[in-house]
Parts: sequence; structure tokens; C-alpha cells
Amino acid sequence: MTDLPAGFGPLTPELMLDALEHAGLRPDGRLLQLNSYENRVLLAHLEEGPAVVAKFYRPGRWTDAQILEEHAFAAALVEAEVPVVAPLTLTVDGVSTTLGHFAGQRFAVTPRQGGRAPELEDPDVLRWIGRFLARLHEVGQREPFRHRLAWNSAAPAREARDWLRDHDTLPPELSANWHDAAERCIAAIDAAFDTLPDRRALRLHGDCHPGNILWTPDRGPHFVDLDDAVQGPAVQDLWMLLSGEPDAARLQLNALLDGYESVREFDWRELRLVEALRTQRMIHHSAWLARRWDDPAFPMAFPWFGTSNYWSDQVVKLRDQLDVMETASYRNGGWPD
Repeated sequence: MTDLPAGFGPLTPELMLDALEHAGLRPDGRLLQLNSYENRVLLAHLEEGPAVVAKFYRPGRWTDAQILEEHAFAAALVEAEVPVVAPLTLTVDGVSTTLGHFAGQRFAVTPRQGGRAPELEDPDVLRWIGRFLARLHEVGQREPFRHRLAWNSAAPAREARDWLRDHDTLPPELSANWHDAAERCIAAIDAAFDTLPDRRALRLHGDCHPGNILWTPDRGPHFVDLDDAVQGPAVQDLWMLLSGEPDAARLQLNALLDGYESVREFDWRELRLVEALRTQRMIHHSAWLARRWDDPAFPMAFPWFGTSNYWSDQVVKLRDQLDVMETASYRNGGWPD
């Protein structure tokens, strides 16, 4: 990813409606903005038929090839009857495509899909999600991503660290401490991946937290967002679903993997990567916020970011993660063998 302008200035409601009209849809003028920081996502009512969800991509973030690769993955999942919401095929300038272009903006349209947050305290729900993720990974292992990012080493953390350094983002009094902690964490992340030289990398959801799962009692879980799909180890799609104290997280993991392994085998050695992936996400998230600070939506949503308190807290958290990654329990994955 590169330096990005905010890019959404020209994206007025009128332009969005014109873009949908250009793609062969007939919006009736009603647009409702949905929660999304990275892209602009709206519920669009049509003159005929059910409402749809339109996603206008942040300019410059992904290439067309990366977006279309995500769309192809979603289509493969739908074909395999894995419950995800895939982009609709549009007709733009006489060409069938899932990625529309209009007035310098790129967009995709998906069906509207309802649901609520899953109850992750329920072991049966976790087993169901585990089965679902295993089915997603079965499709993901069929072929690799060729254009999208890989979370299969410390490269994302290293790139985020470099961006923050090159843009002089941190307060001077905290910069040396944060960069020292980040550098040591990156070395530990690389060391964790090096313990699994024969690990398997596959296409993943990539951002598998509870907010990206919708639940319906009859259909169970489904994903609505593959925007952060990456190549990496299977455990990347599991660890963000764990929360609470270690004993509680262990019970959650056991339920998830009980469902997962009823469909496909899980390489339990990948548990060694959980804290490395968590640390990498922390570093990456700080750079993500800094990159987006020119977008007016970000200072409003994250007013605490960039303060001395924020960065001093990050130093403490990274040092804590370093301690976790360097302990014997981490080398065993933090779980009983």
C-alpha cells in the first residue's frame, strides 16, 4: 500500500446515484450510509426489487487486480455453497463485471443481507463458525492469491513500521522507545514464523473478527466483507474470535477447532503464531490510522489517536507482547500440546 489521499471528496450522493444508474441499476434516491471507515458503504433502495449495498472503494488502496481477485474468491465460495455475500455482476458500458468504474470512483454492489452478531459465549455457535471457516479454507487452499497481500511473515509489520518512521509520525519524546519495541517485536514475529518453515499458506478472510460475521438462527454464520482477504496461515482467521482470560479463550478455541476439524484438519502448530499475528496487527493498525488521518472521518472516530498517551500506551503494549512471545508458553502456542 502507498501514501493515499483521502480521495472521497468528489463522492457526493448524486455521484453515487449516477454510478449505480450507469451500472444498470435504478436507485429511487434513498441512500443510507452504513458503518465503514475504509470504504464508503451505503444501503441503496431501488425502484424495483430489494435494496442493495453499494461499496465505493477508497481510491488508491487496492489495484483493480487485487479487488477482482477478492471478488473471484467470493464467487468461488458461493459456488461451493459457503455462506458469504458476493458482489453482483453489473453491466457497465456494455461489459459484465463485478467492479464498476464511474467518474474516477470504483464500486461494487452486493445483495442486502441481514443478521446479528454471533453469541461467541455459546460453544455450539463457535463450533458452527469453526465448520464454516473450515469450508472457507477448503476453497481457499485450491489456489493462491497472486495479487493480494500476504500475512505469512513479519513483512506487514515491517512495512507499517517503516511508514511511521519515514513520515515522522510519533511524538519526538516517544519515537525512540516505540521504534525499539517495534523492532524487537518484528524480530520475534519473524522468529515465530521461522519455527514453521513448512507451514501452509492459503486464501483467507483475513479480518475475521465478530463484527464481520452476521448470524441468523436458521442459516448460522455468514461473512459480509472480504475486503481484507489475504494469503496466510489458517490460524489468522481464528485468533480474533478469542477473547477474555486465557482459560476462557482456551475453551473458545477448543469449540472452534472441534467444529473446524469435523471438516478439515488443522495444523495445531500454528498456535505458535497467534501472539505474533496479534502483535503484527497492533503495529499495522497504528500505521493504518496514521495513513488515514487526512480523511475527516478518522479524527472524528478516533480522537485519541496520535496523542502522547496513545503512543506511550502502545509502547507498553508492544513490550508486553514481546514478553509473551519470548516465553516458553508462547513457543508451545500458549495451549496444552
